[in-house]
Amino acid sequence: MVESIVSLTNAKIFQGTNLILQDVNINVNQGEFVYLVGKTGTGKSSLLKTLYGDLPLKEGEGMVAGYDLRQMTWKKVPFLRRSLGVIFQDFQLLTDRNVHENLKFVLRATGWKDNKLMEEKINDVLDKVGLKSKGFKMPFEMSGGEQQRVDIARALLNSPKLVLADEPTGNLDPETSDEIMQLLFQISRDFSTSVIMATHDYIVINRYPARMLKTERGQVYDSASVGSY
Repeated sequence: MVESIVSLTNAKIFQGTNLILQDVNINVNQGEFVYLVGKTGTGKSSLLKTLYGDLPLKEGEGMVAGYDLRQMTWKKVPFLRRSLGVIFQDFQLLTDRNVHENLKFVLRATGWKDNKLMEEKINDVLDKVGLKSKGFKMPFEMSGGEQQRVDIARALLNSPKLVLADEPTGNLDPETSDEIMQLLFQISRDFSTSVIMATHDYIVINRYPARMLKTERGQVYDSASVGSY
């Protein structure tokens, strides 16, 4: 039985009092890779923010990694986020500490206490993203591609069921974008992690085809149900 990691039914996505998306019906299964596309301002970011608890789901039904979005309170949001990995376009690494300490900071913030287990987990995720020997480096000493790999490693720290990637190749050259895409697909395949990736980059999509959700005119269209775009 394939587990559903994201399920939205008749959902309405609001930004404050503004209705951004309506009649949203989405289902993403365990290990599935899905693109989220659409023009700027059509609701991609609002949809992602709803999935990781930054915006409340006011109408409709929504489950993410076993958490009911309608029952989400500020106290429950940290628990939801421990089940997710979020990858940002601008990396959002702490610039005053090295890669290893960046990752340790996140583990401590999400409740880890055992130093030995933290060391093992940090080494594990750095190995997964091909940076096992780079833990001592400061972010400013790394290329954009390496920083994005650190961002992905950070997203994997709590063995998430779902990774939400917001324009992860937006600031990268084509060759580095290829490396990041191969890594994301590998994570999805090898660890049965669901990935929802927001992107404008149709070159990437054409090179690495997958199911596509498209935000347009206040709706979300699913390539799995309405043919390809």
